[in-house]
Amino acid sequence: MTYNRDDQPRVIAVSRDSVHRFSKPVVDEVTLVEGWGIEGDAHAGTTVQHRSRVARDPSQPNLRQVHLLHAEVFDEVAEAGFRVEPGQMGENVTTRGVDLLGLPTGTLLHLGDEACVRVTGLRNPCQQINGFEPGLLREVLGRDEDGSVVRKGGVMSVVVTGGVVRTGDRIRVELPAGERQALQPV
Repeated sequence: MTYNRDDQPRVIAVSRDSVHRFSKPVVDEVTLVEGWGIEGDAHAGTTVQHRSRVARDPSQPNLRQVHLLHAEVFDEVAEAGFRVEPGQMGENVTTRGVDLLGLPTGTLLHLGDEACVRVTGLRNPCQQINGFEPGLLREVLGRDEDGSVVRKGGVMSVVVTGGVVRTGDRIRVELPAGERQALQPV
């Protein structure tokens, strides 16, 4: 996959699937719909769509409309012998050049010329990752030297402004005003 490398944060792949599966096929473009998610994706909607969350309370707001994952994690897990490609960890937007995990809650990510998402929290990696690649969960969910849980499964977001997002699109980060809150799992 190629894109213009000008030190600007970029979308390196977009993925969607109309069926609930762990991995999502990479497509040329996705259409984000305000307050809904990605057109044609199984996780789009105003209320939760993740099956385990629907089972607990189907009326919860959907804070997981768009899943973004930093491609740098692919480089990291490759050092442990895992080969992961865009879409294979279930993300909708694969990025490069943005420290997604270091962003505060409420950060706006402008994707391409039109679309914008608001970061709601961390993806909590689950056991399904080991179903995709045995042992991968320990690479994306661990503990730091203080014993705190470290989640490397990307971030979740909601669509603030709709639009088309394509591979190669630039990403602009807009940090929230005021006191910043660290991301928590959603």
